[in-house]
Amino acid sequence: MDYVEKINELKDKKNAVILVHNYQRGEIQDIADYLGDSLGLSQQAKSTKADIIVFCGVKFMAETAKILSPNKKVLMPRKEAGCPMANMVTPEDVLRMREKYPRAKVVSYVNTNADVKAVSDVCCTSANAVEVVKNIDSDEIIFVPDRNLGSYAKRFTDKKMILWDGFCYVHDRILKEEIAAAKKQYPEALLLVHPECRPEVIDIADEVLSTSGMLKFAKKSRAKNFLIGTEEGILYRLKKENPEKVFYNVGTPRVCFDMKLTHLKDVYLALKEEKNEITLSEDIISASQKALEEMLKYV
Repeated sequence: MDYVEKINELKDKKNAVILVHNYQRGEIQDIADYLGDSLGLSQQAKSTKADIIVFCGVKFMAETAKILSPNKKVLMPRKEAGCPMANMVTPEDVLRMREKYPRAKVVSYVNTNADVKAVSDVCCTSANAVEVVKNIDSDEIIFVPDRNLGSYAKRFTDKKMILWDGFCYVHDRILKEEIAAAKKQYPEALLLVHPECRPEVIDIADEVLSTSGMLKFAKKSRAKNFLIGTEEGILYRLKKENPEKVFYNVGTPRVCFDMKLTHLKDVYLALKEEKNEITLSEDIISASQKALEEMLKYV
């Protein structure tokens, strides 16, 4: 079966749009109506005129699309695709932190489940975390769940940052020693790393960028060689959009296994059967919307 052809037929028939994260498999990236990072996908989810959103990513991303477009049907090709980091913090954890630090505002990384967003003051992405932290009206900030992104944002402010001890297992495994070896092997390459990486990795980077930031930087840069410190899926797009340039992983390719669960057949079946629909309570949607809408001011 030609799944791409069938997907396009169903998409037209059902007025559906396919949103795809940069870490997805190459063949999934190729069928995207919109391909991007968390911030770009959030904006697209809000603006789309489609009746159905098929979200090729992980659960918290599909939930975000539902929160921003509550009247649309949001489908996940693989319902079990989750985010281990998002599961490292619960609403109860956030409420306990609020009790302990009553003057603090809660900034939750968009890589959180909907119920955590619902008890947060504002969300952020890796692309706008620094701006959110700098500009939110509070001198004390509880930042959940990623300690590395929170630590990175802390570099740009004198505010008191209370960091939750969560992390992305993909980025946290990118090690300084591997990067040193890669830089020795490719001394002419610029090192681009994601702000979810460890502080000692960020310290030696040429640029610290979200995935969309890496794409923009690579396209504009005069450099021809790049070391990429993030999930390996982004290299597919980098190479496709910049065929005259060379991109290397910083050592062993780091893979998000949940991101790689989705195949073309899954997208086809999700559209055909309209299965794995994201459902959220009205209370969760309403409370989460406030934090996400606040986030979209910082772009």
